[in-house]
Amino acid sequence: MFTEPISQPHNKGWIEVVCGSMFSGKTEELIRRLRRAQIANKRVEIFKPVIDTRYHETDVVSHNNNSIRSTPVEHSQNILLLASGIDVVGIDEAQFMDVSLPDVCEQLAKSGIRVIITGLDMDFEGKPFGPIPQLLAIADHITKVHAICVRCGDIAHFSFRLAASETRVLLGEKDSYEPRCRSCYYK
Repeated sequence: MFTEPISQPHNKGWIEVVCGSMFSGKTEELIRRLRRAQIANKRVEIFKPVIDTRYHETDVVSHNNNSIRSTPVEHSQNILLLASGIDVVGIDEAQFMDVSLPDVCEQLAKSGIRVIITGLDMDFEGKPFGPIPQLLAIADHITKVHAICVRCGDIAHFSFRLAASETRVLLGEKDSYEPRCRSCYYK
């Protein structure tokens, strides 16, 4: 069960991070939280890294094919320019963003914006990924979601790469990655 942070005092921004392995429901949770904010008549803007074109050029799309309109950005600083007059900012696939993202999120939160970020906390080698560790350090609220291990059915923490590439960033889906528990990941 996901818990959403209780709203904070008026004009107080904060940072939420939803992290976990691939196929754990991070994007699904982001879309859920953003839709709830829209129902509450909050002004919402969603961003994703321009590199992420797996499902759609512009929309954020979950593995369950739920989607929400977004704006692809080349650099996290662009978010500051595009978030004027916004109450809630969503950022998907934050592990692909640049190292300035934590500072950008801090600036947004200080200006009274609720910031919801999703991303892989570890890469395919089990190492911390991109700006996610720094975002976890400054987050007011953290939700770690888990997938189900495709080998044994236990809780999965790791994104096991099936493809034979050693590059750190390899966009892929079920043909390239599968969720695994710690035991099955290291076998």
